[in-house]
Amino acid sequence: MAAGGCLLLLLLPSLIIALHSSPGCKIRITSKGLDLVKQEGLRFVEQELQNITVSDLHGNEGQFQYNISQVKVTDLQLAFADLNFQPRQHLVFNINNASISLRFRRQLLYWFFYDIGSINASADGVHIYTVLQLAKDEAGRLKISNMTCNASIARMHAGFSGTLRKVYEFLSTFIVTGMRFLLSQQICPSLEHASMVLLNSLLDTVPVRNYVDEHVGIDYSLLRDPSISTDTLDLDFKGMFFPRVREDQELENHAVEPVIKETERMVYVAFSEYFFDSAMHSYFQAGVLTIELQGEKVPKDLEVLLRATFFGTIFMLSPSVDAPLRLVLQVSAPPRCIIKPSGTSVSVSAFLNISLVPPDRPPVQLSSMAMETKLSAKVFLQGKALRVQLDLRRYGWGPTGAWGESPPDPAHSCFLLSRFRIYSKQSALESLALFSLQAPLKTLLQLTIMPIINERTKKGVQIPLPEGMDFTREVVTNHAGFLTVGADLHFSKGLREVIEKYRPVPTASAYSSSQPTEPSLDPSSL
Repeated sequence: MAAGGCLLLLLLPSLIIALHSSPGCKIRITSKGLDLVKQEGLRFVEQELQNITVSDLHGNEGQFQYNISQVKVTDLQLAFADLNFQPRQHLVFNINNASISLRFRRQLLYWFFYDIGSINASADGVHIYTVLQLAKDEAGRLKISNMTCNASIARMHAGFSGTLRKVYEFLSTFIVTGMRFLLSQQICPSLEHASMVLLNSLLDTVPVRNYVDEHVGIDYSLLRDPSISTDTLDLDFKGMFFPRVREDQELENHAVEPVIKETERMVYVAFSEYFFDSAMHSYFQAGVLTIELQGEKVPKDLEVLLRATFFGTIFMLSPSVDAPLRLVLQVSAPPRCIIKPSGTSVSVSAFLNISLVPPDRPPVQLSSMAMETKLSAKVFLQGKALRVQLDLRRYGWGPTGAWGESPPDPAHSCFLLSRFRIYSKQSALESLALFSLQAPLKTLLQLTIMPIINERTKKGVQIPLPEGMDFTREVVTNHAGFLTVGADLHFSKGLREVIEKYRPVPTASAYSSSQPTEPSLDPSSL
């Protein structure tokens, strides 16, 4: 029994780690961001309430028979509305003292007198209290999982006109009371459909597991339900890249978990070293971290440098000295990302194989060099795409101030000092001879190879935000083991525009059944 207890204590830390997986990407939405969402959401709610369908109202009082139909909302005044976070998983949308103006068609039969016309009505003191529960679904997507709603109307007025106006005023108690009940009963179902169906269709536009390019994909599935405080909403995403040739491959996350403490901007996105490591590991597994240059594709400056230095002797010893040159640069292990408060860097180990390629003859290998380099990385946002630009040049801050070829952009991640070293895989003598090549070869790699690499990473990867929502005024800040991007938000598309884009096309039968029926003008139908 005691042995079993000891075993449980030994396994407890690993069980806790398994239950709380560290996110590779974390997003925080602050109360300032929620205020922007409220403005756009309020417009959406107004549009939904304007489309409320109220059932026809008919009845009789003695010899009077009446029918109210074609109820339409003509105006909405939602001046007092608020959207707040409610711990632990809820959003609260509260509307107070709103007013709804209506117009509907009336029909009245009293003995042999028949009257038809329209009525203008106003519902005042409208109160709507809605609570939305947020959760992750089985696919790891953020969803509105539940909704509670309470709607009430304090008072309702109706104005009548026509030959039987006095009669309608006598019956106004029955008509207004009935319309008030029917209208209040339609508010919550309308908002429930808007939330559970329409807004969830908007959340479906957030990328969860999709392909970045023909080589890799990314998994943005939520690790757990959102965490909501009174001022923030935090989302923990897996943030893991995977090679498309092995989509089920999992890379263990041993990186520092991102911690977001700031609340000044509308949104913060944090990325750990794991996020970038999984990307480079996936590209390495996909076998695409290789660059081959041959013949005319070899930069002339680089070819002249190689032929004029130590390799010139090797070239002269080869019978194919005039043959075209081939360079193959191949990464030998998955690169690693290092994020520090001073900047971001990527450590790369690679082989550079130099060969002559005579026509119709096997290639003649001249040398195989090992390269170790630490690339400076500039991380920035362009739209909703996170991009990384790599550099071999030296940037940084010295003790007397900024120095380097140009100062870093404060809106981007800082640069670290780059490092570059080459040595021969064949002999110590050749390694010694290569020492003089380090500086010029580094410069030529920066001018020739780095543009090719940065062109491949130019597209970037999309950050998991709904369609129509974009970042502005981004600032990247480095921390120990992770970086954060603080930004404001703006809607490039309205909620309605995006929802209509992805709304399923209704069938003809469904469409016809949802339309209000035209009331009969025949008094006998009353």
